[in-house]
Amino acid sequence: MIALGSDHAGFPLKEKIKKYLDSIGVKYKDFGCFTPERFDYAVAAQIACDAVAKGECDKAILCCGTGVGISMAANKVKGIRAAVCSDYFSAKYTRAHNDANCLCLGARVLGEGLAFELVDVFLNTEFEGGRHKTRVDQI
Repeated sequence: MIALGSDHAGFPLKEKIKKYLDSIGVKYKDFGCFTPERFDYAVAAQIACDAVAKGECDKAILCCGTGVGISMAANKVKGIRAAVCSDYFSAKYTRAHNDANCLCLGARVLGEGLAFELVDVFLNTEFEGGRHKTRVDQI
């Protein structure tokens, strides 16, 4: 199960990602926001990432205007390794080498096609472990 969250700026992209996840059969829980009205990214990150930290969800996908603010807030939650990604390589290797459990996307900097590609690679790349596990454990 994937935890979804966004602020108001990320709301339109989150809604598109929900439809995309539906189309590929990936289950998710939307933790808000639920309208384009003002909603703070720190609150959205906390709610969705708490579900991941508690084991209720496997990973999170969060959206704000740039992806940066919501990633900063997400990384304050114990057990969360959030990465803002805007290219395929970063999304792949944040999973493979960093075991990131939270993908943060910028609704104002990504088109929906690229966002869907980043979601795919994030969800389908396994952590390689090995020497990378030692480094992740240091976090």
